[in-house]
Amino acid sequence: ALAAVSLMHLMRKQRDAFGLTTFQDSITFHSPCRSNTSHFRRLLFEMKKQIDAAALEKTTAAVKTLHEIADNIHKRSLVIIFSDMLENPENSKEIFSALQHLKHNKHEVILFHVLDPAKEIDFEFENRPYQFIDMESGQSIKLRSKQVKEEYQKQMRKFKEEIYLKCLQYKIDYIEADIQKGYKEILQSYLVKRARMNV
Repeated sequence: ALAAVSLMHLMRKQRDAFGLTTFQDSITFHSPCRSNTSHFRRLLFEMKKQIDAAALEKTTAAVKTLHEIADNIHKRSLVIIFSDMLENPENSKEIFSALQHLKHNKHEVILFHVLDPAKEIDFEFENRPYQFIDMESGQSIKLRSKQVKEEYQKQMRKFKEEIYLKCLQYKIDYIEADIQKGYKEILQSYLVKRARMNV
């Protein structure tokens, strides 16, 4: 959320129009693109409202939302996505289809892949009993981390690699956004890289 707000602030200073779309199992907020200060303040208020209302056991539908965005925004827009892309890792084709739809409609796409690599990729938990709870469905399972660690790491690294390679194929900028690093380090490294590309 802080990274998204920072980018909106940067665009406002450059007098570029910007909008905001948030979603769970459907779009919860969508704004037109504007560049004025009152629009920026409205989006700040909306972002804070969404953060304050955040709760567990709410499903997300990234695939459906990305298709809607691809169909409903101006062609040749810059689309910046912040997502863990974990809606349905077992059927990654759906996610890739949604990303391809954005590129087919001539949008420039940047994906900030929001993850906690230590926990979500490397599965760094002590080997003791845990109760793991799905934040969206509320389903839970009790196990020792060692029981599943090797297979879990294998599947998650495969999923992450697939997303990275598809982004390369579709010419989508892929940025791993490690939530433990904080938004400043992630944005700064990306913006420096982008500035060098535009020199």
